[in-house]
Amino acid sequence: MSRLALFDLDGTLADRQSALSDAVTGLCRSLALSTDAEQWLRTELADRATAGDFVRLREAFGLEVAAAELWREYVDLMAAAVTCRPEVLEGLARLRAAAWTIGVITNGAGDIQRAKLAGTGLADLVDGVAVSGDLEIRKPDLRLFELAATRCGVSLADGGWMVGDNPIGDIGGGHRAGLRTIWLRGRPWPDALSAAHHVVDDVTDAITILLAQTE
Repeated sequence: MSRLALFDLDGTLADRQSALSDAVTGLCRSLALSTDAEQWLRTELADRATAGDFVRLREAFGLEVAAAELWREYVDLMAAAVTCRPEVLEGLARLRAAAWTIGVITNGAGDIQRAKLAGTGLADLVDGVAVSGDLEIRKPDLRLFELAATRCGVSLADGGWMVGDNPIGDIGGGHRAGLRTIWLRGRPWPDALSAAHHVVDDVTDAITILLAQTE
């Protein structure tokens, strides 16, 4: 089995939800946006955010500031607010020390996802990153998994692992890519989806499982 470990970003390695709340609060405070605009943002950005959302925000609430400027400020606020727990960073460092190749495969816009990786310190611990915005495809599309492996300098044909919290995108996509899978319990599990190889409550437990493969 290849020592390739691909990780999802939001909800797996990084806490997007608390960062989203902080970033929206900061943006609304900075621009003196109305309560209605703040609620709109919290609803529309709940699952993911793109530059296009801020075009729609500007139009919906008649804002004078350019949509591109709104997006840039949001990206900066998210990068500053997003966190990765020290024990997760330490676990990834242990994987690297054990000769694992580590990749991140994430849905989202390239600029904001890479800003999160840099802001959390994760960028220094991974060998390759594949973001859905790079190819305009999303997990569970096999091509995104192939891109992640290529950017890590390895081949999916050699196998590996996928760790994530999304049953269809991460686990279903991982199965399609021929990877062993570890699911972070939380979201409802679809009845028709094949079970993950392991189920954990915390990404540090997933890292422990991976490290045990190399002992």
